[in-house]
Amino acid sequence: MREHFLPYNLPDLGPEEEDAVIQALRSHWISRGPLTQKFEEELSQHLHGETVLALASCTAGMHLALLANDIGPGDEVITTPYTFAASVNVIIHVGATPVLVDIEKDTGNIDLSMVEQAITDKTKALLPVHYAGHAVDMRQLNRLRDAYHLVVVEDAAHAMASTYQGQPIGTFGNFTAFSFYATKNLTTGEGGALVVPDPELADKIRILSLHGMSRHAWNRYSAQGSWVYQIEAAGFKYNMTDLQAALGLVQLHKLTRMQKRRQDIARQFAEGLADLPVILPTQRDYAEHAWHLYPLRLITEALSLSRDQFIEELKVRNIGASVHFIPIHLHPYYQMRYGWTPGQFPNAEQFFEAEVSLPLYPSMTDDDVHDVIEAVRDIVLSHSR
Repeated sequence: MREHFLPYNLPDLGPEEEDAVIQALRSHWISRGPLTQKFEEELSQHLHGETVLALASCTAGMHLALLANDIGPGDEVITTPYTFAASVNVIIHVGATPVLVDIEKDTGNIDLSMVEQAITDKTKALLPVHYAGHAVDMRQLNRLRDAYHLVVVEDAAHAMASTYQGQPIGTFGNFTAFSFYATKNLTTGEGGALVVPDPELADKIRILSLHGMSRHAWNRYSAQGSWVYQIEAAGFKYNMTDLQAALGLVQLHKLTRMQKRRQDIARQFAEGLADLPVILPTQRDYAEHAWHLYPLRLITEALSLSRDQFIEELKVRNIGASVHFIPIHLHPYYQMRYGWTPGQFPNAEQFFEAEVSLPLYPSMTDDDVHDVIEAVRDIVLSHSR
């Protein structure tokens, strides 16, 4: 048994990030400034030249994308029940109605084969989630977008470094929101980015992201700027800061190395757990998985303990774990507001009841990985029916 507890997740931060933040502090640009602009430019290059706005969060990006497309009261937005609350909350915040469609049994992604029957004359947008870092089928998604003249806002909170047929998520002509939260594959502590397919609309969204001001703080307080500003919309405070961007630039330069390590850990898990009565994560031929999560699923009927007991047994062995996610329709707020009930989205519920997110992050050592594998094996084999 491990001597020390292995946390479920730790960001991969080192002296490079420390130096970058110190340099940002010494520059005295600690809110949005030149580093944020540089981060946007380098992230744009990473995404094949797409227009990128650095923001306070992935949630902010999705909210702004819906607002910029005039989605609001009377409109419907189709999304998945198997996601974090933010994906649904942004729909509610613009006054639209969320419509849930169940998930695929293997990937955990929204089942696009079921989306078409949910489209009505009120449907204005699709908001899919690239669950765990496995890309949604982008060809099928964009076919629906084009056939029904819909806006697509991709929740890519898990999908930095995900690809579809070799092409990065964020390069398929849709609004794509990324998260750089502390647990993500690329972190700025808090923060996110929005890919905007239309550069003119990107200008509108940038204004909305900083109080609706025609000139953001970087322009106002630089040597070339002016104190004069105009409010052009009732905007929000959704900008990224240079302290965050300093982290992001270093993380972006390390992303390839960090992804290789995630892939290596996922490979070790697959090899070490393949013979157990569990369901390993799916990776379809068209996708390169970002491995933000390693969503192991237990075959609970083959075991004498529940998923929750399994997690407690991991904790006894000094291994952290989590669950992603409690389906949206099982939360009391959404049940009261929309009348959703247990049993309504059975695939999402079955996935949730069996899912355990194992630790997976670049700073894990091979010994850490071995300890996770051995702990899972010990629990499963000790509780097999």
